Amino acid sequence: MAAPAKVTWCSMRPLLRVVQARDLDARRWVRALRRSPVRVLLPSGQVEERKRAPDKQPRKAVPEATSQEQRLKHPLETSPSQTPHSWEETGLRYDKAFPGDRRLSSVMTIVKSRSFREKQGKILLEGRRLIADALKAGAVPKVFFFSRLEYIKELPVDKLKGVSLIKVKFEDIKDWSDLVTPQGIMGIFAKPDPVKMTYPKTQLHHSLPLMLICDNLRDPGNLGTILRSAAGAGCSKVLLTKGCVDAWEPKVIRAGMGAHFQVPIVNNLEWETVPDHLPPVTRVYVADNCGLYAQVQTSNEASDWTCDRRFLKFRKYEEEDLDTETRKDWLPKLEVQSYDLDWTEAPAAVVIGGETHGVSLESLQLAESTGGRRLLIPVVPGVDSLNSAMAASILLFEGKRQLRIKAEDLSRNRSYH
Repeated sequence: MAAPAKVTWCSMRPLLRVVQARDLDARRWVRALRRSPVRVLLPSGQVEERKRAPDKQPRKAVPEATSQEQRLKHPLETSPSQTPHSWEETGLRYDKAFPGDRRLSSVMTIVKSRSFREKQGKILLEGRRLIADALKAGAVPKVFFFSRLEYIKELPVDKLKGVSLIKVKFEDIKDWSDLVTPQGIMGIFAKPDPVKMTYPKTQLHHSLPLMLICDNLRDPGNLGTILRSAAGAGCSKVLLTKGCVDAWEPKVIRAGMGAHFQVPIVNNLEWETVPDHLPPVTRVYVADNCGLYAQVQTSNEASDWTCDRRFLKFRKYEEEDLDTETRKDWLPKLEVQSYDLDWTEAPAAVVIGGETHGVSLESLQLAESTGGRRLLIPVVPGVDSLNSAMAASILLFEGKRQLRIKAEDLSRNRSYH
C-alpha cells in the first residue's frame, strides 16, 4: 500500500503547482477589473478617452513623492524665523561608506600629523561631549564620521548645514581612535581662532587678570592637564611659545577635557610677539626652583650662578672666559619670592617651563623687563623639581586665592564707606 500512495503524491505535486499558478492569474485579473481605465486601446488602433467618475478623484501621491524627492536632492531652506524642530525637517543627508572607502583614513592621516594639521588648518575632535562643547563655542565643523545615526541627531541641526556626514563602521572608527573606549563619532573641525570663539558666560564672568605662558612644554599629558587647571582657576588667556607641543594634538585635547573651549589659547608664538598678547601693565613671573632653594636659605649668589649655567648653550663663551662682569651683561637678574607672598598687585602672567629643559633665557629676560620675579615653591631639600602640571596648578590657584582676598577686602572697604 505504501507504493501506490507514493505514486499518488508524486502525481499530485505538478497539479498543485498548476492550481497555484492559475489562482495567481485569477487574482491579477480581479485587480485589473477593479481599475478604472482612463484610456482604452481598441483593436482598430483607436484610443478612446474615458472620464473619471466624480466620486473617484486622482490621488495626490505623485506630488507628495515629487516634493519628497526634492527634499532629498536639496536641503530644506527655511527662513530665520522658521527654525526646524527635528533632524528630518532640515533635509540633511549623509553618505554611507562602502568597503574600500578611504575618506576616513586619508583625513586621519592629515589631522594626526602636526605639519599637515598646521598646513591644512584642521583638527580632530572625538566624543559626543567634546564635539558638543566645540559647537557651542563656535568651532566650525567640516566632516563628521559616525557609526550610528543617533549620534548625529544629538547635535544641533543648525550647526550641521554644509557639513559632510559620513556613516562608517564602528570597527573603522576604533582603528583610528585614540580612546580606550571609542564613542562612535569623530569630527574634523577648522582650527579654532580664539578671537572668533564664543566662550561660556560663566567662564568669562569668573575670568581673572591672570595669564599663563607655557615654555618648552613637550609632554602632551602635562600640557592638557595645565590647560585644564588654567580653565579651572579662571585664567584669561594661555600662551604657548615655539618649542611646546601642539595644543591641538589629540592627546592634549583628550587630557584637557574640554578646556580648549573654555579659555583662549594662542599657539606657537615667538618670544618677541608674546608682549603683544599681554595687557600693557602685565608683570611676568617665572616658576623656577633651579638652585633657588639654596639661594633663599643661604643667600649664596654662587649657587644661583651654578644653576644658571644651563643657559650657557645660548652664549658662545667658554666657562673660563665668563667672569663676573661679563655674565652681568647678559644674565637677567630676578629677585626670588615665595609663591605664597603677594604677586598679583598688577595683571600677572606666570611662565611654566618643561621638566627637561626648564624655562628659557627669553622668559627670564621678559620677566626682568616687566619687573617680575622668580616664584619659589619650597620643597624638601634633596627632592627634584615638581611636575610642570603640578607647579602650574599650585601657582594659578594661589594667584586666584590672592585675587579673591583682594576682592573681598575691596568689597568690605566699600561697605564701610
